[in-house]
Amino acid sequence: MDMTLQDPLVGQVLDGRYRVDARIAVGGMATVYRALDTRLDRILALKVMHPTLAADGAFVERFIREAKSVARLAHPNVVQVFDQGTDGSYVYLAMEYIAGCTLRDVLRERGALQPRASLDILEPVLAALGAAHRAGFVHRDMKPENVLIGDDGRVKVADFGLVRSVDTVTSTTGAVLGTVSYLAPEQIESGTADPRVDVYACGVVLYEMLTGQKPHDGDSPAAVLYKHLHEDVPPPSATVPRTAYELDELVAAATARTPEIRPHDAVALLAYVRHARASLSAEQLDAMPPQALTAQHDIAEDRTSVIPRSLTVPRPLPVNEDEPDGSVHRTSRLAVPPAPPGRRPSRPGRGLITLVVAVLVVFGVGAGVWYINSGQFTRVPPLLAKTEAQARDRLKQAGLDVKQVRHAYSDTVQRGTVISTDPAAGKRIRSNDSVTLTISDGPETVKVPGLEGRTLAAARALLRKDGLQPGMVTRAFSGSVPRGSVISTDPQTGTTRRAGSAVALVVSKGSPVDVPDVTGEDLDSAKQDLEDAGLRVRIAAQAVNSEFDKGAIAEQTPAGDSQAAEGDTVTLTLSKGPEMVEVPDVVGAGVDDAKQSLEQAGFKVKEDRGLLGLFGDTVKDQSVNGGDTAPKGSTITITIR
Repeated sequence: MDMTLQDPLVGQVLDGRYRVDARIAVGGMATVYRALDTRLDRILALKVMHPTLAADGAFVERFIREAKSVARLAHPNVVQVFDQGTDGSYVYLAMEYIAGCTLRDVLRERGALQPRASLDILEPVLAALGAAHRAGFVHRDMKPENVLIGDDGRVKVADFGLVRSVDTVTSTTGAVLGTVSYLAPEQIESGTADPRVDVYACGVVLYEMLTGQKPHDGDSPAAVLYKHLHEDVPPPSATVPRTAYELDELVAAATARTPEIRPHDAVALLAYVRHARASLSAEQLDAMPPQALTAQHDIAEDRTSVIPRSLTVPRPLPVNEDEPDGSVHRTSRLAVPPAPPGRRPSRPGRGLITLVVAVLVVFGVGAGVWYINSGQFTRVPPLLAKTEAQARDRLKQAGLDVKQVRHAYSDTVQRGTVISTDPAAGKRIRSNDSVTLTISDGPETVKVPGLEGRTLAAARALLRKDGLQPGMVTRAFSGSVPRGSVISTDPQTGTTRRAGSAVALVVSKGSPVDVPDVTGEDLDSAKQDLEDAGLRVRIAAQAVNSEFDKGAIAEQTPAGDSQAAEGDTVTLTLSKGPEMVEVPDVVGAGVDDAKQSLEQAGFKVKEDRGLLGLFGDTVKDQSVNGGDTAPKGSTITITIR
C-alpha cells in the first residue's frame, strides 16, 4: 500500500517555494520528502520535523540554530544544507537530494561486507566527520541510515540535525538524543557529546559492516544501553574468523568504553584506518565473509529517538514498520544480489563503485520514478550493470535510441554490462533522442613478463612498461643467477594479472661464501683471509676490551662460520686488550663469600683444596694478591684449608 497517498503534505507547497512531491522515509524525529524548489527548479530533500517535536519551542530554536551552523560546513562528503524555515506548524530543512541508497539498505540486503568495501565506505565518512570535528561540531547520531551512497559511488554523511558544539550536554531534561545501537557509554550516562562519541559510533558501524550484525542486542532498548555501558564490543573475528587482527584492533580502539582511550576525533581515527589498510594484504582486504552472515536489522533500535536516561524500565521505542528512518534521502528500497565471487577492486578508491554497482544492478521497474514524459522531454533511465541488450530494451521503452556503443576496461563492472551512459542516468533529454552506451570489457589484464636474469632496475622498468607494479623485493643466494639479478617472480612468468597489480621479486645475492672466523688474529692476517674468500673488509671506528691482545680482532660481523654473498662486507672490531680489574682480597674469608666477591668483580674462581682442605671452609691464599690487577674474566685460584 502506498502510504504517500495518505500523507497530507504531499502535493502542498511549503513557504510558497517547496513543492512536496513524494515521501521518502519516516523516522523518529522527522519525515523526509522529495521536493522541488520552484524558484531554482531543482530537486531537493525536505526534512520536516514531527509535529510533537515542532511544538517544543526550545527544541525548534536549537534545531534552527544548529542547522544554520551546519549549513556553513562545506565538504564533499557532507549532505549540503540549503535552507531552513517554518510554514505554520511545519518546521523544515531543505537539503541536497542524493539519488541512491543508504548503507543500511546495503547491509540489509548483503549482510557482511568485504573489508575493502567496509574501509572504502568508512574513510569518506570519517573525512566528513573530521571536517565537522575540526569546525567544532559533533554529529551525535552516526549510523548506517545516515551514510548515503549515491548512484555515482560517492559517500555522504547525512542528518546533522542532532549536531552540537563540542563539549556540550543535551538540554532535553532527563533524556538523551540518539540511536541506542550506536550510543557511546558517556552519552548514556551524562549526555556528554564530544568528537569521541562519533568515533565510538563509527567503530560500531565498522563492526556491523564486517560482520553483518550489531555488537550488542537485547529484548529492549534498555538492555542494549546496558550492554554499551558494561560490555566491550567483541572483535569482528569472533563472528567472521577470517577477519584480520588489524581490523579487530581498529574496532577495539574506536569502541573503547573509556573515552580517553579512543582516538580523539574522526581525523585521528582516519589515520588509524589508513594505517590498518596499509598493513593488510590484498587477500585480507578481499576476504569474502560467510554467506550466512545476513544483516540483523531491528528498526526500533535504529531510530533516532529521545531516550529516557533511566534504564530501569525497559520500554521499546516506537516502530514505524513502513519506512526505516527519516534521516535517509533515497529513491527506493533496493533488492541487492550477493556480490559475484572473485570480483574485487584493484585499488582502494574503486571499492565503492563495486558496491554501488551491486546495489544498483537491479534498478529498473519499481526503482522509483526515473524519467517523466513531459511531451518533448524525458529522462535517461539507469542502466548500470545491465547487458547491452537489456539497456537497448530499456531505452526503447523510454522512447530513446542507442547512438553509439563504446567499450572500456573496468575493474569493477562485469564484462558485457553497462559502465556508463552519455547523457548520464537521470539527465533530462528530448524524447526520441539517442544515448551512447559504454560497455565493460572487464578488467584490463596483462601477463607477468619473463624477468629472470634481468637486473633489478631493468625488471622494475619492464613491469611498469607492461602495466604492472614492482612489489616487495627479497634476496636469496643463487649459484646460477648473478648478484643483483632476478631469480624469480611471484606470480610466476606468464601468469595473467589485472593491470596495476604488484609483482614480488626475488633477487640474487650471488653464490654463498663461507665466512672465516678471524677473531683473535692480527689485522693483516684477518684481512687476507677474508679477501681470499671474496669478501670486503671494514674496520669499526671503536675498539673494545676483550680477552684478545691489543690490536687483535675482538669481534666480526657477520660472525665466523656463517654465510654471506660474494662481495659482502665483513666489519672487524679491534681489541683494546683485556680490561684490568682490581682483585678483591678474600684471604681469611669463607669459601662462599670469597667466590661471590671474586665473581662480582668479573673473575672466574677455581678452588684448590688439596688433602688438607677437603673439609675446610676458609681461604688461606689466592693466586693474585688482593689489591693487584688482573684481566677481567681471568681465573683466580683460591687455596682452602
